[in-house]
Amino acid sequence: MKKIIYYILIPAMLMLSAACSDFLDEESKTEIDKNKYMNNASEAEIVLLGVYRGMVPDGVYGYYLSILFNLGTDIAQVEGSSNERFRIIPTNSFSANQAEVQSTWSALYNGIYNANDFLEGVEAKKGGYDEDDQALAQIYIAEARALRALYYFELVRRFGNIALMTNTAMSFQHPSTFVQEDPVKVYEFIEQDLLFASENLPYAVDKSIRNNNSYRFSKGSALGLLAKVYATWAGYPIKDESKWEKAAKTAEILITSGKHKLLNDYEQLWKNAGSGEWDADESLIEVSFYSPTAAAGSSDPIGRIGKWNGVKTTMVEGVRGSCAGNVKVVHTFVLDWREYQEDLRRDISIANYQYNDDKKLYAQGASDTPEQAEISDADPTKKQKEKQNYTPAKWDIEKYGSQSNKLINNDKSNVNWYVLRYSDVLLLYAEAVNEWKKGPTAEAYDAINMVRRRGYGLPVDVASSVSDLPDGLDESGFCEAVRKERAFELAFEGHRRLDLIRWGIYYETVKATALRLGEWWTGGTAPNYVVATPGYTTKGKHELFPIPQRDMDIMSQFKQNPLW
Repeated sequence: MKKIIYYILIPAMLMLSAACSDFLDEESKTEIDKNKYMNNASEAEIVLLGVYRGMVPDGVYGYYLSILFNLGTDIAQVEGSSNERFRIIPTNSFSANQAEVQSTWSALYNGIYNANDFLEGVEAKKGGYDEDDQALAQIYIAEARALRALYYFELVRRFGNIALMTNTAMSFQHPSTFVQEDPVKVYEFIEQDLLFASENLPYAVDKSIRNNNSYRFSKGSALGLLAKVYATWAGYPIKDESKWEKAAKTAEILITSGKHKLLNDYEQLWKNAGSGEWDADESLIEVSFYSPTAAAGSSDPIGRIGKWNGVKTTMVEGVRGSCAGNVKVVHTFVLDWREYQEDLRRDISIANYQYNDDKKLYAQGASDTPEQAEISDADPTKKQKEKQNYTPAKWDIEKYGSQSNKLINNDKSNVNWYVLRYSDVLLLYAEAVNEWKKGPTAEAYDAINMVRRRGYGLPVDVASSVSDLPDGLDESGFCEAVRKERAFELAFEGHRRLDLIRWGIYYETVKATALRLGEWWTGGTAPNYVVATPGYTTKGKHELFPIPQRDMDIMSQFKQNPLW
């Protein structure tokens, strides 16, 4: 199916108009007479897959939304000791002119335009379809609306005050007519799209009139994403706490359906992502990066997963490309996790090693034996500089990747990216119930304990004194437990910064982390944590990205986000 998707994406893209500049200033190079296309469900599906292609670019999940924009937290930071070059965004020292910010804004609006274009086209044509094709068209419409909701969700939670483009005609208005919509209205638009999708899509594990459900939006995808939307809506900056109830009830529909579950083995998730294996049990929204050519400079849908955020690896000619390992683990997070020795996820998630030529070397030093490295690793005062070189291990291409992944080049890989997993929804449910009920219920305890039991290698449906949270936690204590569990379960998967922001504690957390690192460090120079030292991060500013200056210059009614 992955090969089929790739090969039909090329003609699909030829059918879609490019959204303009960011709304408008670039002429479409792919306009055709749309009346001559989408005359049946088969043709409509080809165009729909082009809308899915909007998830692939660097500006979306190929690089920026998966990796680059999520650094500078209490668990992950960028490599190096400066705020220059690729470090400028992870250290919060960029401006509204930053090219990567512009690229993501443009790519997301391009995805929205293509979704609108598809929806208008299929709505105009489906009346002429036969009965079977009309049924398929309804599913395709639901998929496109779910994709549009996802693109808008990424925009509104990252940029805040955005334009709401509900049809293609709006994209061709003069820029001076564009206005920023109230974020609440954007969330309501997203909500309606996802409610429609959840009512019209099948679960991924169910038989469907679609040829294949792999890597496609499903009822579970829509419900899970909607629960996450409600939880974000309830938090900073909108703080509509009435949405906690909706988040809990939406997640509960998914949980009680029995259509999704946790994989028995946490490590299997990363084996699947590295080898391009799709498993509908836990994967709710997943971006498949497939390349049939594995060539440098290829236009194939390949990303940077495992190259930037994987284990540092040197190139071996004819065997593998290199991995930069530019995402580093904040060491106080390692120390926190060390308190839970039975948690198997720690060593699956964090690499204290790297690959140099044909050797696996431990980050404490090339001269260390594995035994010596283990001793140094356990002592926080030994070889502290080397400890700052620990990297995420979930996307260890040498360990989990197929041979084709290793051969692509030094920048790109075939490794898949999870946008939403079932465990995320379980934790959102636990959090939402606690916030809604002003304290945890038995169901909330069950949800978080299932995630914890799997992390400890235990059966998820059997109570355990080793893994389960203690009984009797109040609202505050349970909230803190959920926040910590989200850090452990979803480490480096693109959620932490956005979680800290919706909890309203982003600035306070990075500031506290900088202080903790200074206390941990015993050397003459404080460890590199440039996101908060000497103070690039500003409260009330870096919770949102700026509206790109290029767009501010042409959209006279827009107001820039605070302090930008």
